[in-house]
Amino acid sequence: ELVKMQEESANRQEQARRATEEQIQAQRRQTEREKAEIERETIRVRAMAEAEGRAHEAKLAEEVNRRMLVERASAEREKWVAAINTAFDHIGGGLRAILTDQNKLVVAVGGATALAAGIYTTREGARVIWGYVDRILGQPSLIRESSRGKYPWSGLFSRAKSTFSRNTDKVLASKNGNGFGDVILNPSLQKRIQQLASATANTKSHQAPFRNMLFYGPPGTGKTMAAREMARKSGLDYALMTGGDVAPLGPQAVTKIHQLFDWAKKSQKGLLLFIDEADAFLCERNKTYMSEAQRSALNALLFRTGDQSKDIVLALATNRPGDL
Repeated sequence: ELVKMQEESANRQEQARRATEEQIQAQRRQTEREKAEIERETIRVRAMAEAEGRAHEAKLAEEVNRRMLVERASAEREKWVAAINTAFDHIGGGLRAILTDQNKLVVAVGGATALAAGIYTTREGARVIWGYVDRILGQPSLIRESSRGKYPWSGLFSRAKSTFSRNTDKVLASKNGNGFGDVILNPSLQKRIQQLASATANTKSHQAPFRNMLFYGPPGTGKTMAAREMARKSGLDYALMTGGDVAPLGPQAVTKIHQLFDWAKKSQKGLLLFIDEADAFLCERNKTYMSEAQRSALNALLFRTGDQSKDIVLALATNRPGDL
């Protein structure tokens, strides 16, 4: 019985000790939680205070910058206003001096008038002189392509290029037997074109009158390229124009055609004038749909080509030879 009582007493003491330890542990954990909560709250309050401080500093800095910009803009505006006022004061003073002084007024008006007249005269004079030079020495507007330069002094490069091209063609011809560079023709047609080129070159060397030519065939068969190469092989300059460019000229077509032939006669080597789409304005004169301007242009061309020429070879190209 005594032993049992001792065991029960020992158990009660052990339970009391455990309860006391658990209570102590619980209080310790509660204390740690409260401490951690206090630390978190402290950190949050500190962070909010720092954020508010930074925002306040940024706001102050923005206010300072805005104030500086306003002051700088005000100073710049005052400077420009002062400069403008000074300039107007000088201008006003000068105008008052001119208006009050009769001699200065006369000199100012005369100088302004002379300056305006000089500028206008120089501009109009340069325009008239350039128009005269372009009309006398320039390339006619009907010409679309030419081996000659637009002006006499601009043909040096084109002549050198033409000489180089002829030398190159000779080398190519000696290699592949083709005397027309990169123009590929039917053998019989090529032989005929070469004979024409040789005959034209011989005619030029003997100072005999040239014979005119007609190229006809479907579009895209190389009529223009063949005429250009034939001019190069015969040693002539060449110029290309289109018959469709004559009709839009109206009454000016006659003048342009005469300018064209006057320009062509100035070639020292002779010139092959190639007219593409010749049927556009070289159709029969008894056609009812021909306008008076077209008929006059045709008459002008027939007048310039009515006699044999030692300066110009006329080569026509058309898709409808029966309309000519």
